[in-house]
Amino acid sequence: MATCPECDAEIEVDEFDVDKGDQLSCPDCGSNLEVIGLSPIELDIADDDDEEDEDEDADVLGDDDAEDDEDDDEEDEDLEE
Repeated sequence: MATCPECDAEIEVDEFDVDKGDQLSCPDCGSNLEVIGLSPIELDIADDDDEEDEDEDADVLGDDDAEDDEDDDEEDEDLEE
């Protein structure tokens, strides 16, 4: 048994089926948790690195698209002249 650091719920974790660094979610509150200790099983709130990476990728794509649109506008103006 392990305890969710977010809501203090008891979570049944098979200590032979997990490794340090594995991630799971709390069945009560839905928090993403990471196994940080094995004997006894210790859980901590998992970093949301994946979500941050997706946000950064979206920002980069959004910026590139904006630049492309500006280039298209400039080309349209050149053609009108």
